[in-house]
Amino acid sequence: MPIPDRIERTLDLAHPIEVVWAALTTAEGLGGWLGDKAEIDDLRPGGQIRVCWGGTWSVLRIETVEPPGRLCFTWPLEGLPPGDPRRTHVEIVLHPFGDGTRLGLTETGFAQPPDELADAYRGNVEGWREGLAKLLLHLDGRH
Repeated sequence: MPIPDRIERTLDLAHPIEVVWAALTTAEGLGGWLGDKAEIDDLRPGGQIRVCWGGTWSVLRIETVEPPGRLCFTWPLEGLPPGDPRRTHVEIVLHPFGDGTRLGLTETGFAQPPDELADAYRGNVEGWREGLAKLLLHLDGRH
């Protein structure tokens, strides 16, 4: 059975869009929820974000930056050999929602051969569940 190609999440946050944008686009913000720490070389298409999880760094390539509402990047698939060119595409879109912000997240690109990407898909489903829970804690100052 083929694995799904996309992960989609929607999260309503009780924080202004500028605060959520900062959590997505600053090294301090990303290090507070996406990984243990983060570095951004240049927040522009073609720039890189480096995120560290448990001592292992991953490089995200920035595709789109439209402040304060849209950030797109690609990142390597977990479980593939270093240097494998296959990546998934993540799009995060923010919209004002009441007094807060609605965050929409879509990650695509899992329906690539071979079947070993099923583990990457399952890992990213769980990773986004945990990561977005950490984003809530980070925005609330409880991390």
